[in-house]
Amino acid sequence: MRMNVQPVPTLSERVNEIRTLTAQIVNKEILPNENFLWTWRTDARFTESDIEHARQLREDIKRKVKEAGLWAPHLPQEYGGAGLSFLEHAYMNEVLAYAVGAAALFGVVAPNSGNQTILLKYGTEEQKKKWLVPLIEGKMESGFSMTEPDQPGSDPRSLKTTARRDGDEWVINGHKWFTSNGKRADFFIVMCRTDDPDGPADRNGKMTQIIVPKETPGVNVIRGVPVWGNRDSDHCEIIYDNVRVPVTNQLGQTGTGHQAAQDRLGAGRVYHCMNSIGQMWRAFDLMVQRSMTREVHGGTLETKQFIQGFIADSYIDIQAARLMTIHTAEKMEGGGDPRTDISAIKIFVPAAYTRVVDRAIQVWGAAGVSGDLPLAGMYEGARTLRIADGPDEVHKILIAKNVLKRYHGGQSWDFGN
Repeated sequence: MRMNVQPVPTLSERVNEIRTLTAQIVNKEILPNENFLWTWRTDARFTESDIEHARQLREDIKRKVKEAGLWAPHLPQEYGGAGLSFLEHAYMNEVLAYAVGAAALFGVVAPNSGNQTILLKYGTEEQKKKWLVPLIEGKMESGFSMTEPDQPGSDPRSLKTTARRDGDEWVINGHKWFTSNGKRADFFIVMCRTDDPDGPADRNGKMTQIIVPKETPGVNVIRGVPVWGNRDSDHCEIIYDNVRVPVTNQLGQTGTGHQAAQDRLGAGRVYHCMNSIGQMWRAFDLMVQRSMTREVHGGTLETKQFIQGFIADSYIDIQAARLMTIHTAEKMEGGGDPRTDISAIKIFVPAAYTRVVDRAIQVWGAAGVSGDLPLAGMYEGARTLRIADGPDEVHKILIAKNVLKRYHGGQSWDFGN
């Protein structure tokens, strides 16, 4: 099934061009080869020749992406990227996410893409040359090391990993887990609580992000944390034991780590929601297609009112999620205050995503939970998003606080802005 992407009259010519070009590559190059491009990693039936052919196919697709001017949309052109604006990138994501693994073929792979953005904004010229450029060129891999097993990720003040200044070095001690890309990474960006001028690193100390090469003595990668039953997870548990790195590995000024994390997470939440919409779009197409062809109890599924309800409810979920997310992206692009909107989509979109995929699985029956379709993976991803980037409950509290602050200030809420 091909993705149906048509020009949107209310969008700029450039945004429509980006959506159209992305859809063309997704439809012509990725969807027909979707199973072959990535399945070799877990399918023992693939030969060495098959693996090499899949690798070559991925490289051919990357070349076509670059020719279309869509490679690395999050990076400026001077660093080999497409130089898209925030809104252009958001609209691209909903199309890109329709196909499994497509983002990697467009040069947008977490955590590398997020780390590239942070290095671009906070890195010195020397850091960009040493870490950013090889990362963009694919000569290095990176990881992001923030979450800790014994501290709630919803409360940044609780992070206990510390960096103590000792001459011209930082000495890092702490226990992290769910460090993304932990096995393949050549270096990690580690969130640390650094010394204050007036005292040692503690709960109220300043947070700073520091580049730590993986091979540095004291960096102990304990394991890949199993995720959804996958024993080969690349989300790693790491102990930093008196790890010494030069002070020049610090990103930005001491104490800018929290802001850097917010810069990363705020944009990331919008991108994740647009990705979710693309995945919902795919699940919706699969569900409707199945309902039209599956014969059961004297007719196709599409003739059953239960299934008609599934289709209607999913249409509503997708449209509501999409419009909420686009509104938030537009506000971010325009320089408005998007904090309440970001929290709202972070709650609503993953929940809608879960509902849409759940209905699609139900319509497909046993095949829906099999590895032959992308639905099971979507379901896991949708549920995980209710925890990732801040749990739903924290975002609900933030929404309520922002609303009440406005009312206590003598204003009511303006839903037009």
